Amino acid sequence: MRWVALYLRSRRAPSALVLAAGGTALMWTLWSVFSNARTVDVQMVVLTILLLVAVLTVTLSGPDDAFETTAALPWLPRRAVHLLAAFVVVVVPLAVTLATGARFGPGWLVVRDAAGLLGLTALGAVTIGTARSWFLPLAWTLGAVLFPRSEPLLGRILTWQAQPPSDRAAAVTAVVLTLAGLVTYAVIGPALRSPAEAAQQ
Repeated sequence: MRWVALYLRSRRAPSALVLAAGGTALMWTLWSVFSNARTVDVQMVVLTILLLVAVLTVTLSGPDDAFETTAALPWLPRRAVHLLAAFVVVVVPLAVTLATGARFGPGWLVVRDAAGLLGLTALGAVTIGTARSWFLPLAWTLGAVLFPRSEPLLGRILTWQAQPPSDRAAAVTAVVLTLAGLVTYAVIGPALRSPAEAAQQ
């Protein structure tokens, strides 16, 4: 258990969890106060998921790049479990709201977007580094929310985050991003930082 505690502290997990909980509470409160509808708009659900994923991005790497690349620890299962835990942190609080007066759902939409955006963020951590890994999910999701497309097929794929939960193209896109991010991040790990970036930590 001591190793787990040290790992979570090195990944800034406690502060990320506090921010994630605070972000969920804030979005829930805003909808409860300013809307008479019980079901939250899809756009706000998607943006809330994006917010939670962005908050957890900081946990995808630690302060020591050399430690991240050491062969002394079996990193593959640890990184895979880390991403799965991040997925739970995003999904569970939003699932709890389904029993309240401001419901962030449907449940499958939350699961699909949380998994896909975490996979996309993990791919970013591997390719361009943890500090920038949220850039593509942010830009892509904002574009999908502002300009959703129901046709043609390519439009549904490009705006998969904002598609209805029953949309098969969106589900397949999310699954591909999830598996690609999970496997790549678990096997390779986060990209090494430049000396300047490492000095700022």
